[in-house]
Amino acid sequence: MGQIALEGMEFFAFHGYYDEEQKIGNKYGLDLLIETDLRSAAASDDLHQTVNYETLYALVVAEMQIPARLLEHLGHRIIDKVYERFPFVKQVRVSVYKYNPPLGGICKWAKVTLEEAR
Repeated sequence: MGQIALEGMEFFAFHGYYDEEQKIGNKYGLDLLIETDLRSAAASDDLHQTVNYETLYALVVAEMQIPARLLEHLGHRIIDKVYERFPFVKQVRVSVYKYNPPLGGICKWAKVTLEEAR
């Protein structure tokens, strides 16, 4: 078993519970951790034997462009897309950060983490 991670991804997107958030947009961060068997790729040096992180990034970019009211929903969609594209993956963990959430006070970010194993 092994891990592949994309950490510290940043996006400007139009997610949020309030209509205003979906109109003006905000900065978001995302960390993605994949657990899968990496032995074949390690032995063969063949990209087709592993999770291509360029493909993972493109998958995240596509989901970030589709507005969501809740970070939980966005994270769930990303997990579903990872399993759809890479069915051999054993576990996916995603953390989504909303920078400067509209709370009426100082808060660097609001963060939701979802994890699903198969």
